[in-house]
Amino acid sequence: GVVFGENGCFEKMYPDGLLLVCESARGEVFQYSPKPQGAGFSLQRSVFMKLRSGSKHSGMFRPSDVAVGPDGAIYISDWYDPGVGGHRMQDPKGSGTIYRVAPNDFIPTIDKPDLSTVPGMISALKNPAVHVRALGFRSLQALGEDAGPEIIALTHSDQPFFVARAVWLLPNCGEKGLNRLAELLHHENPQIRVTAFRSLRRAMSTPVASNGLRSLWLQAQEQACSDSAPSVRREAAISLRDEPFEVCRNLLKKLADGFDGWDRWYLEALGTACDGKEEKAFDLITSRSEDPLIWDDSLSGIAWRLHPDSAVGSLKTRAMAETLPLVDRKKMVDAIAFNSSSQAASAMLDIARNGPKDIRGYAAWWGQHRQENDWKNIPLNDEFPKPPLIQKNEPNTRLDKSFVPPGKAIYECSGKAAIDIDIRGTKRLYLVVDSTHSKPEDALWVAPILTTTEGETDLTQVPWTMAFSGGTPSGPPPNQTKDTSVRRKKPQRPALTVSPGLTHIDKETPVIQVVGRSVIAYDVSNLAPLRLQVDCRPVLEATNTTNHISFSVFIDQSSSGKDLLENDMVSDVIGSSSLGRAIFHSERLGCAKCHIVAGYGGEIGPDLTQIARKHSTIALQEDILKPHAAIAAGFETMTVLTNKGTVTTGLQVSAGDPIVLKDATGAFHTIPRKNVDEIFPSKTSLMPELANLLTAEEVSSILSFLQSSTSK
Repeated sequence: GVVFGENGCFEKMYPDGLLLVCESARGEVFQYSPKPQGAGFSLQRSVFMKLRSGSKHSGMFRPSDVAVGPDGAIYISDWYDPGVGGHRMQDPKGSGTIYRVAPNDFIPTIDKPDLSTVPGMISALKNPAVHVRALGFRSLQALGEDAGPEIIALTHSDQPFFVARAVWLLPNCGEKGLNRLAELLHHENPQIRVTAFRSLRRAMSTPVASNGLRSLWLQAQEQACSDSAPSVRREAAISLRDEPFEVCRNLLKKLADGFDGWDRWYLEALGTACDGKEEKAFDLITSRSEDPLIWDDSLSGIAWRLHPDSAVGSLKTRAMAETLPLVDRKKMVDAIAFNSSSQAASAMLDIARNGPKDIRGYAAWWGQHRQENDWKNIPLNDEFPKPPLIQKNEPNTRLDKSFVPPGKAIYECSGKAAIDIDIRGTKRLYLVVDSTHSKPEDALWVAPILTTTEGETDLTQVPWTMAFSGGTPSGPPPNQTKDTSVRRKKPQRPALTVSPGLTHIDKETPVIQVVGRSVIAYDVSNLAPLRLQVDCRPVLEATNTTNHISFSVFIDQSSSGKDLLENDMVSDVIGSSSLGRAIFHSERLGCAKCHIVAGYGGEIGPDLTQIARKHSTIALQEDILKPHAAIAAGFETMTVLTNKGTVTTGLQVSAGDPIVLKDATGAFHTIPRKNVDEIFPSKTSLMPELANLLTAEEVSSILSFLQSSTSK
């Protein structure tokens, strides 16, 4: 929900208006106070409404819509749905609360609009609620000149929003209305001048525009192009979009002279004015400075925005000039890349081959990318060099995935011990070694044996699902590119240490040697275990540090994720956020290959750092166990069937020609449109269902991990 409040109970506090935006995923309503900035405006954001910090109802406030009522108060609706997103509704009753927000001394009054009289219509037009003032507007519009005196009188109000609403009606008020509109084109408030210009432009679009109106419009365009306010010149530029070049060339030149070189709002409006006439406009605007190396920020910005064929040579000259800053040269390369001509492709090849060393790779990347679309049929005299590989993090640094199994250990001891315990019904088994000594201590799990319904199983022959030794995990580090590592704040990473290793005391006795602290996790759900038998001891039994080593065994006997789904239950088993983090980054599930949490992971699927703000526990659990139930917007899976019968499925990166899909491994597949027989959305997500791979304890741990990352 979004609303811009112009007047009401808050107009004294926010005389320039108040923009309110509901962020249901965050459980907050943002407020923005617009301030003019160049040809556009800035929006200073702050929180208008949210739950108190530490509230027991945290995560239960879902503001979905906001409006200004006819009494001037602000109304916010809170929908009691566990998740956010229109693609899935889990609250069949559609229940919630509507809050009225107003000052303490506010007394709500709602007068029924009297649309049978002009004063009643004017009163409705001044109402804070957009639907009420729309009734007043249409009624006054239908009266035409008969309502002219009252409408003109309203344009003298001290409230600028009342003036602006009346300005739109002035073209219907006859000659006196046009005269007043002409006066308002000189109003001291630039926003009133903008509104007057827009009103005049809308009136010109009607097929019955009078000669007087046309004359006033031409004068207004000429005047607006020289206005002191960039916002007014912006409106003038937009109005020239459909004008032939011969008609508006002088106005274009005047507008270009008014560009300061940094105002992107203004530059975009100027580009809109030149739409369809970029070549002639570029030649006209740059005629004052034929040498591209002495262009100022204004001319280089206009060349970047227009980038016609005739500009390619100049853009290339600037891109190759080492005397210019790298950021400016990159902008010129970007401009060339967005030109589809053969000379642009040739210029890019020359930059990639012979340009300054610091920009060759950038041009090579653009060249290879554009050869997959607009430049694919352009013959070149050479090939683009391969762009440099994205630098990845050193392999000897990684996120610490040391984890703590939830619950209490079923066995604990210090020093040497012979373990023989009942573990019937166990799905996951954790062997834990802790060391309280100042130096890391080595320890041994000697001859670990599982007694199962089928006999005995040597646990050293069962692959562990997760393991670490010395407090640092084994397994590959999270996937990080140079770009993501720069833009995301990274937590500290400990140095890599040794992971658990298999050794032998003698030829017959297998041993797992670890360094405390260590955890080894096994999936034994398919083994039907009955008992665990294993000896444990420090490596150096003769030292006085024996009691510094402790051994413990944890088991997970919770139900499966499939049971949770079938019984429509939320896991009530205690979880561990550190275990959830380890599972998330483990090779077994591969969650981190596709998703980022707190800066670590892949970028195939959505960033999950703040996902717990968006979804309640029950909705988040279903997202994990049954991802096909609701696929996040922008991550829908598409399937492409080619003429040769091959099938490719992935996220649609580009729907143009060629079609580009990204598969679950992150690989891109480029398919020319001419080879496509059919393309259709898939009903399944790239994310596999995890109901059969997780226990309730593991589900709770993953939920705890995601929720803890949200709170940081």
